[in-house]
Amino acid sequence: MTDPLFSIPMIERFIGFDTISRNSNLPLIHFVRDYLSDLGIESILTHDETGEKANLFATLGPKDKPGIVLSGHTDVVPCEDQNWTSDPFTLAKLDDRVVGRGVCDMKGFLAIATAFAPVFAELKLHTPIHLAMSFDEEVGCLGVPLLLEDLKKRSIAPLACIVGEPSGMGLIRANKGKIGGHITVTGLPVHSGLSHLGVNAVEAAAEAIAKMKQIQRRHRDDGPHNSAFEEPAYTTIQTCMVQGGTAVNIVAAQCSFDFDIRYLPGENPMDYVNECRTYVEKHIEPEMKITDPNAGFKWEFVPGCLAFNTPEDSEVMEMAKVLSGHNSSTCVGFGTEAGHFQDAGIPTIICGPGSIDQAHKADEFLMHDQIVKCEKFLWKLVDRISVPK
Repeated sequence: MTDPLFSIPMIERFIGFDTISRNSNLPLIHFVRDYLSDLGIESILTHDETGEKANLFATLGPKDKPGIVLSGHTDVVPCEDQNWTSDPFTLAKLDDRVVGRGVCDMKGFLAIATAFAPVFAELKLHTPIHLAMSFDEEVGCLGVPLLLEDLKKRSIAPLACIVGEPSGMGLIRANKGKIGGHITVTGLPVHSGLSHLGVNAVEAAAEAIAKMKQIQRRHRDDGPHNSAFEEPAYTTIQTCMVQGGTAVNIVAAQCSFDFDIRYLPGENPMDYVNECRTYVEKHIEPEMKITDPNAGFKWEFVPGCLAFNTPEDSEVMEMAKVLSGHNSSTCVGFGTEAGHFQDAGIPTIICGPGSIDQAHKADEFLMHDQIVKCEKFLWKLVDRISVPK
């Protein structure tokens, strides 16, 4: 077990489960539950409303003490319309890397942590390890809030959390948060030759989209900015999808658009939404409703990841520096579950194998040297929390 790359067989097992977000993750969760049970370790499962998905939380070591969480999500993004050179759900073992869907984002970390379970189970620990595996991170961090709510009910308050998102085994101390929105605009269809009698939903949507773009330009130019972040070092607001209209000779009855906000820690994304919404209510909808009182906007919001920001001089950061061998950290624009753990009062850091550049792509891979670095990280953690013999 002390040999480098000893965790690859466990990575292979994890990759073998098709846990695209639209599918159930229960086969993987049950595999981990049973694997831990054979070691005498009990798992807590929290299910979604359908019962088809579950989070897993397990404590290795003393249950009466707060421990260190090793956390990650079990779901992966789809593989369709990608030119894979091998089966995405069969681990391909190459000379210097392994290839498979989710091996980088982020089953690799979870599998390596699980492979260490026999080590943690065998030793006497003065600080426990908590394994936490969630569902549906890729579609809005839907699972982890249920997991954290259950921990609160059980009065389980971990000391710290390490989220194993791909960071090249470097340290990430902050990430932007994310929310999304789906807006439906209802107009009044008439013949295009009588457009003055109708309400054009596409044009109304375009006015709202233009307002969002105006807000985005203002924040790009005037801030607030945070130079600790990779570019863009400000909150971004963008329209991602637009659908509407029926034919060129019909005033559009419907239009919908989706937007995405990536916001800096400390900012409230709803401030930007409310600015646009207020503009719509004051300047767009009144004109629409003169023609048709039923015309207007419907606003729906998509759950996302919370922003997080861990102080450079925090205890969890100091611990992570010792374990990783890195003395500095970065701030990133992509969303993770870290903000949810921090929001629950758990000091959190991101550190995991692989590069975010490989995530969500065809032939997603994890280099052998990254696996070895993650294993060394966890061996150092073993030494840190073990009772000396």
